Amino acid sequence: MAGFAIMGVSKVFAGSGGTAAVETLRDIELTIEDGEFLCILGPSGCGKSTLLEILAGLQTASRGEVTFDGKPLRGTGKERGVVFQDPSLYPWRTVAQNVELGLEIRGASRAERRTEALRYLELVGLRGFEHKYPHQLSGGMRQRAGIARALANRPEVLLMDEPFGAVDHLTRLQLQDDLLTIWSGERKTVVFVTHDVSEAVYLGDRVVLLSPRPGRINRVFPVRHKRPRKRDDVELLHIQHEIYAAIHEVKTQQDLEFTI
Repeated sequence: MAGFAIMGVSKVFAGSGGTAAVETLRDIELTIEDGEFLCILGPSGCGKSTLLEILAGLQTASRGEVTFDGKPLRGTGKERGVVFQDPSLYPWRTVAQNVELGLEIRGASRAERRTEALRYLELVGLRGFEHKYPHQLSGGMRQRAGIARALANRPEVLLMDEPFGAVDHLTRLQLQDDLLTIWSGERKTVVFVTHDVSEAVYLGDRVVLLSPRPGRINRVFPVRHKRPRKRDDVELLHIQHEIYAAIHEVKTQQDLEFTI
């Protein structure tokens, strides 16, 4: 069961050079179910990327604990694939060689690496581009290659940190649909960080709204609408309005506290 239990997690970054410590996350309590598509939504600086990095094992919590598959989470692991906003492809490697990287590190044979790379390039719509180099691809295609690289390691969980934030709007919509197609076929657990309300509601089974820093869970919005979804569906628009209202309420409360 590829699920997480996040129990009382807080994160404080120590100050340096006389600067004060910064509390990024406070008392996060959350369960992420096996096979769930969970979106984490919040304003810039609220700690959503930090929370994702804790799930990836790239950061450690200052307080609290995270378990994965019922066991305490300790460091990174091949069962968790990570996709960042910048796919960070190696420019001297072809697309296929970039996708093969994790398998190469694990000692897979050349034949196995190539078979898996081609399989996942097909899945993300990049078959035929395997011999191209990153500079020969558009931003959206590079992001697809990054997703293929993560999937080629066959992780149980895909952790995605604003992966479509650097592409144009139309490409972003297409990538959202492509990701849902992949998720529907693979049914991996996906944790997807975004600051885009409509994206979160369109993609997620649940949307977790974090407050401004220190990030706390303000509210969890279930999205029970069946897939495939339409972006202009009245039920989805209603959930978006609920989230915007909650964001406005939090901002108003924060402004009042600051004034007082």
